[in-house]
Amino acid sequence: MLKGLPNRICLALCTTPQNGTACAANQVRRIPAIVIFFIGLVISTATLAAGVDNITDAQANTGLKQALIQGANNAVSQLGRNGGFLDNPQVKIPLPPGLQKAEGVMRMLGQGQAFDDLNVAMNRAAEAAVPAARTLLINAVKNMTLTDAKGILTGGDTAGTEYFRRNSETRLQQTFLPIVSRYTRKLGLAQQYNQLAGQAAQVGLVNQQDANIERYITQKALDGLYLTIGNEEKSLRADPVQYTSNIASKYSSTLLKTVFGALQQ
Repeated sequence: MLKGLPNRICLALCTTPQNGTACAANQVRRIPAIVIFFIGLVISTATLAAGVDNITDAQANTGLKQALIQGANNAVSQLGRNGGFLDNPQVKIPLPPGLQKAEGVMRMLGQGQAFDDLNVAMNRAAEAAVPAARTLLINAVKNMTLTDAKGILTGGDTAGTEYFRRNSETRLQQTFLPIVSRYTRKLGLAQQYNQLAGQAAQVGLVNQQDANIERYITQKALDGLYLTIGNEEKSLRADPVQYTSNIASKYSSTLLKTVFGALQQ
């Protein structure tokens, strides 16, 4: 489809009303560099689109859904276990900003263990909430349209993750918050936070505020979840063969390699 495109463009540029079709070789020399650049851009963009267009709608839809479900399952499994947040520097939930400012001084005042316990409890609460995301993420995939699928396939490295965020974040917030709240009550986490914040406020290190520790943990848990899903998506796009090597289903593995391998052509 594209083989004759450069010649047709050059022919159009070389044709004038006065003399009909002029010599292409002479006229091409006069084509500004910026025109050559845009011709190349059109050709490379069309080539990429052609690779995706060779995939049927059914393949694009099924392959992408399987990829997103695989990535979501992997992310939930990684984070929804003991140490999933706490032992992972990429997603470990830090103390709220106000307490971070006060931490150094408060440790010198003998409150170091209290800060450590609070931070562990915060991450444990996130680990307890994440498994509840699995069903909601899968439902978001089931509601995907063919237009969504094509857009994600031709989008950026985390286009699928961004789709997840747009279509699941509000529901996940509503789902995570009660779980986090139950866990914080069980561990007395809110009381620990309020006590430390109150002590820091007494010595002018933290302003008294209405900070909600449960909402803070919930949002950080979601941020970590989407970051991890994004990492899964980047791995799949970068090397479909390697990513799918651990998928048990031969059909799923082959389909994902077909769909995402086409994007690398």
